[in-house]
Amino acid sequence: MYSNFQKHLSQELQNIESAGLYKRERVITTSQQATIKVSTGQEVLNFCANNYLGLSNNKVLIEAAKDALDKRGFGMSSVRFICGTQDLHIELEKKIAEFFGTEDSILYAACFDANGGVFEPLLSEEDAIISDSLNHASIIDGVRLCKAQRYRYANANMEELEECLKVAQAQRFRLIVTDGVFSMDGNVAPLDKIYKLAEKYNAMVMVDESHSAGVVGQTGRGTTELYDLRGKVEIITGTLGKSFGGAIGGFTTGKKEIISLLRQRSRPYLFSNSIPPMVAAAGIAMFDMMSKTNELQDKLHSNTDYFVKKMKAAGFDIKPTQSAICAVMLYDAKLSQQFASRMLEEGIYVTGFYFPVVPKEQARIRVQISAGHEPEHLDKCIAAFTKVGKELGVIK
Repeated sequence: MYSNFQKHLSQELQNIESAGLYKRERVITTSQQATIKVSTGQEVLNFCANNYLGLSNNKVLIEAAKDALDKRGFGMSSVRFICGTQDLHIELEKKIAEFFGTEDSILYAACFDANGGVFEPLLSEEDAIISDSLNHASIIDGVRLCKAQRYRYANANMEELEECLKVAQAQRFRLIVTDGVFSMDGNVAPLDKIYKLAEKYNAMVMVDESHSAGVVGQTGRGTTELYDLRGKVEIITGTLGKSFGGAIGGFTTGKKEIISLLRQRSRPYLFSNSIPPMVAAAGIAMFDMMSKTNELQDKLHSNTDYFVKKMKAAGFDIKPTQSAICAVMLYDAKLSQQFASRMLEEGIYVTGFYFPVVPKEQARIRVQISAGHEPEHLDKCIAAFTKVGKELGVIK
């Protein structure tokens, strides 16, 4: 049987290659930071990590992890309800709730698990989930695991959302789910308008703050801070793997009864190991750090404003952004890969994004700005974009 299946797979891979959609992984040989080395020995500037606050190689977090490694061991070898809960896990969950102004939190191995495990325990075929069309794949997969009625509205389109809510009055409970920042475009969900519609049509709201926590809002508390809705949204999901240190681990935070039921019935929580103690300890140190200073958020916002202004002045087509994600639109998949390859030759590590990660004919270079970037890093990146853009006919 496998010989026939092997031929099928080989043809599929060839089709992906021919369409210019084949993904190749570059190998990094240093820690994750603004300046990195790749396996060729080349030193480059990294402009495509989710390391928004530059904490992936932060010494305070590393020391906290080392200390926990010495005192609490390497891993838990268990799920939480058997013998996988340390005091560090409990403390981190409290820190997360305090940070977002919520009642309680629950940890997962990743935000993919948080989103995958949130819908099915809470909602049934009597209920409705109303989802933004550009929501992350983990939300889409989580919704698929749930028997609730499904509605979908165009990205940030409040007219379509309202129509969905009108139809969904036929269901018992309604949950609107949206990304806080949409990861491919960088736009922020209009949470203020979503919340007003939720009140009008008796619905709950869930926000995935993975790309907005640490970035959006004056102190990086995400979209609920930006729109003065702290503590009002029923469910927030997020990750420790982006702004918050860049390691691993996800969470759901929100109303205490929701969190309590997830502890009883959420399958990724019940059947996956606890996050390692060293990750929990570093997470605690990170939230303590963020409660004391807003320096990193201020620097990130300044860096992003500078980069976007200069890139637009150079003639690049950049989607409107309210985050640290800057989508440099190229539209053609092969061009995006060629552009990224040339940028690497210029010492800038960026990646082309194309179908199926983004819609067909919407290929782009997604640039992600970090508080770890210095002004000279930004200028070098802009200069490289300008040089390559002119070579490839993207700008004049």
